[in-house]
Amino acid sequence: MRGMVIVAVVVFALFILFSGAAFVVDETEQVVITQFGRSVGEPIKDAGLRFKIPFIQEANFFPKNLLEWDGDPGQMPTLDKTYIWVDTFSRWRIDDPLAFFETVNNEMAALAKLDNIIESATRNLITSHHLIEAVRNSDRKMDIREVGIDETIKEIIVKPIEVGREKIAKGIMEQAQPKMLQFGIELVDVRIKRINYVEEVQQAVYNRMIAERKQIAEKFRSEGRGESSKIAGEKEKELKKITSEAYRKAQEIKGKADAEATRIYADAYSKDPEFYSFINTLEIYKDSLDKETWLMLSTKSDFFKYLKKYYTE
Repeated sequence: MRGMVIVAVVVFALFILFSGAAFVVDETEQVVITQFGRSVGEPIKDAGLRFKIPFIQEANFFPKNLLEWDGDPGQMPTLDKTYIWVDTFSRWRIDDPLAFFETVNNEMAALAKLDNIIESATRNLITSHHLIEAVRNSDRKMDIREVGIDETIKEIIVKPIEVGREKIAKGIMEQAQPKMLQFGIELVDVRIKRINYVEEVQQAVYNRMIAERKQIAEKFRSEGRGESSKIAGEKEKELKKITSEAYRKAQEIKGKADAEATRIYADAYSKDPEFYSFINTLEIYKDSLDKETWLMLSTKSDFFKYLKKYYTE
């Protein structure tokens, strides 16, 4: 019985020793073996079952695949003194796990180093170029044509692109990459994710855009008013032309009618002039004499010719 217990203890001890000595390296991992906090031997980069001295040595695992760095937006001026927010991101990996362990030791510290180095390189490149260089990649004509934009902005838009955004991002990586090698880090790529104006410049840009749109709207309104006045003038001119033509035709017709009526009257009255004179005088009596009218005339007046004749008879 005692022998079985000893065997069991030995087996258990061997198991503990084996489990403490053996470890598995995954395809996405690399390992640095340390002994009392110091690295021992070469880093392990190949996947498989590995061994170390139990209790004395420790396996430090580091990722072998691509890692992400996404920096905070930084405020910086361009060469033309325009303050902007620049937001960058990059992809990196641990190329030398031993140097990585001995310098930064962990991913959090590595990200802090990336913050400092990439932000510094970004500031150097952005401050060395005009805003348009950081925004555009080439002199390709834009699909959208701006209307009513002032001459200064026109010059900025048509300014030849000598470097461009893509080359600026490449320059950031070229400046930052050598500085990261001492930490066992390889920068794979650096890109500019977003560029935006700072709040004060944004407000100035918005105000300028609003003023431009108001100017364009006022121009359209002015053209509309001018077109409206032109249409109204044409209408008035046409109306007067139609009215004048209609009045002329009406006067012609009226003149012809008056001439015809005069001719008819003349033909009728020429047959008996005395009767015409009598009828005409009666009409005058009717229009000029009433109950409230007083008329003092000589009895010898021709106006009473027919009345005198009537009373005489």
